[in-house]
Amino acid sequence: MASITPLNELREKIDSIDQQILELINLRASCAMEVAKTKIALGEQGTFYRPDRESLVLRRIKELNQGPLPDQTAVRFFRELMSSCLALEKPLDVAYLGPEGTFTQQAVLKHFGNAVKAVPAATINDIFSAVENGGCQFGVVPVENSTEGVISYTFDRFLGSSLNICGEVEIQIHQNLMGLVKDKAQITEIFSHQQSLAQCRQWLEKNFSHVKQTAVSSNAEAARLASVNANTAAIAGRPAAELYHLIILDKNIEDEQDNTTRFIIIGKQASASTGNDKTSLVVSTGNQPGALYKILEPFARFGIGMLHIESRPSRQGLWDYVFFIDIEGHSEDEQVAKALDILRDNVSMLKLLGSYPRAVL
Repeated sequence: MASITPLNELREKIDSIDQQILELINLRASCAMEVAKTKIALGEQGTFYRPDRESLVLRRIKELNQGPLPDQTAVRFFRELMSSCLALEKPLDVAYLGPEGTFTQQAVLKHFGNAVKAVPAATINDIFSAVENGGCQFGVVPVENSTEGVISYTFDRFLGSSLNICGEVEIQIHQNLMGLVKDKAQITEIFSHQQSLAQCRQWLEKNFSHVKQTAVSSNAEAARLASVNANTAAIAGRPAAELYHLIILDKNIEDEQDNTTRFIIIGKQASASTGNDKTSLVVSTGNQPGALYKILEPFARFGIGMLHIESRPSRQGLWDYVFFIDIEGHSEDEQVAKALDILRDNVSMLKLLGSYPRAVL
């Protein structure tokens, strides 16, 4: 029979390891503060946050991790560590689609960690404006849902903005029915964002086809309304239930189990190449024959994968469209740069929205 290590010995060993971990964490924090001093001495202004550097660090942690902790846990721990160290250098203000308790706020915390100041905004336009006027260094906006498709207004807002896409983050969306009622038969109205109502369409038809559905500005606002209106409920994420002290009546009610929303990080800075990047751009060809071919051919010629293409009315003329495109690689990569040079000659307008690291987990 194998010998069993006494509990007191194991606990002493854990205490010793904890002390070493704490010393190393504070040593890392001291190094981060020295980095800030060096950057200031070199005349660097603005934010010290570098999405490309953070992405490289987290990918390295993922590669180094040998368990038993899963990669997701190791990455989350180091993201929080970097978030706290960055706050010692210079705190970040990040705008998100509020109020508190939305999925967009979850995206902020997943990407930046809990040491940032998350600033709620009423609309996507307000998020762009907060970053454009310097009120916040970065913003997080939803751009695409795996079930319901793109968020059109986010794309449209880029047409008149000078901001860059600096990064991306994906959140697996779990919708929950919540309220204060003890009997679900008492529910006469369900509040939620239009996207969330659509993501739960089949479930609602099966379980609450007779109940009024009311679209509101956000899931968090839906939860707030359900907390102050008798015989109502909301569809929202778990943080909203906790924030507004609601009971989760049914969990994970989304129609698609892999329901995921992609968010993008907007800011004024550009991200350097990391070797695992995306580039987003918008082009216009005017209303002419072969327009789409002229857009796609340079990417095919240089073997560049196209990840997404979406057409939107340009608002400049009847049947005139712009194309929002995501491709593999960074605009500074040799093959991508060659393709973009050719593309510029084939279109009437090309605007790079940003090259940025792919989401890490």
